[in-house]
Amino acid sequence: MSKIEMTVADIMSADVITLIEDETLAHAKRCMDRGRIRHLPVLRGKKLVGLVTHRDLLAASFSIFAEVEPAEQRRVFVTVPVAEAMHRDVITVSPDEPVAEAAHTLLDNKWGCLPVVNDEGDLLGIVTEADFLRLTVRLLA
Repeated sequence: MSKIEMTVADIMSADVITLIEDETLAHAKRCMDRGRIRHLPVLRGKKLVGLVTHRDLLAASFSIFAEVEPAEQRRVFVTVPVAEAMHRDVITVSPDEPVAEAAHTLLDNKWGCLPVVNDEGDLLGIVTEADFLRLTVRLLA
């Protein structure tokens, strides 16, 4: 397959760890730590409604815990739902978008990922910087 024919579907990760809106920030952090990932799509049913990133968790930690004791910090983190910290205005791509266009979107916006959705807004996968790096290594081999 040539570079010109490649689509997001050719490089995306289809096996995606996801969250639902009422799961906690502590749960999101555990998922990220276990999976060694930095982006978690948030779903309502099959529909993408938001995205939580590692950076979002750090920002939430700083804003919530500015002057709070460590024990209270842990208690609060396990009660705050991801809906409070997630991005709702997530830019997505379709699985048949050309890889080059998706790469430009990531680079131009300095994002780490693009959720991949169908016409109904159902999450199909995610394409990340790591997927593009794997593609680069494949093409250079």
